Amino acid sequence: MTSILYALTVAIWGTTWIALKLQLGSVPIPWSIAYRFALAAVVLFAWLALRGRLRLPRREVRWLVAAQGLCLFCVNFICFLNASRTIASGLVAVVFSTATLWNALGARLVFKRALTSAIVGGGALGLAGLLMMFWPELARHGASAATWRGLAYALGGTLCFSCGNLLSARMQALGETPVLTNAWGMGVGTLVLALGCAVAGIAPAFDASSTYIGAWLYLAIPGSVVGFTAYLELVGRLGPERAAYCTVLFPLVALAISSVMEDYRWTPAALAGMALVMAGNVLVLRRRAARATAQPATAR
Repeated sequence: MTSILYALTVAIWGTTWIALKLQLGSVPIPWSIAYRFALAAVVLFAWLALRGRLRLPRREVRWLVAAQGLCLFCVNFICFLNASRTIASGLVAVVFSTATLWNALGARLVFKRALTSAIVGGGALGLAGLLMMFWPELARHGASAATWRGLAYALGGTLCFSCGNLLSARMQALGETPVLTNAWGMGVGTLVLALGCAVAGIAPAFDASSTYIGAWLYLAIPGSVVGFTAYLELVGRLGPERAAYCTVLFPLVALAISSVMEDYRWTPAALAGMALVMAGNVLVLRRRAARATAQPATAR
């Protein structure tokens, strides 16, 4: 079952980056995100109701659900969509793959897990790889403010995603399921986005083109209902550090699509940078996985 969850997550989330970019245009970014998670929440609520499992989260975890809604279904996607305005969606996926490092650091802070030399070394490799991958972009645009801003947005979105991972791990440890917490969290994210738009005076708009609607449906149902549920199930089964291993594979899918649809150009520096990012992530996760599998044997 775990391998199926991995395959689903990689296949779906490796392709959602281009769909995110297809939504950029006449519809304000917060409304595009709100439409996505409103539809996803409706689908999850309907699924829970049909199975007789629709209920409010327990009182002690409701604030965690709200925080997860802000991190996973609101702020991080504002960051990712803004990043996609100025840098290739495949590069956004590469930045996102550093969630392996941030999850490991977060697990250290929240769950008091050891921070090893493998984590530090892997993080250094990953950051060096990112610099190499972005260097052609920075050189091409003269290190423009827009490119740096896109990188900052992508990093901010990744940090929010990692916070959401830790929140989900905590709620699953308390007995709540990802399907239930995702449904309510998506509802919270949608409400916050709609209220924020109202306060900021951002009028609702919708693009009836087949491209926008197709991207919306793909992001809402496979991308959110299936993708987030599968991924957060992995977080509960394996922990946030090991679950994030699948993010190592996202850039391979996303950059392959960017090469075709966005004219992303592979350079020797970009290839070397990709190798460093993936090596850093594997280093972080291999050591963590080894420790996790060794502990039960010691307990016996």
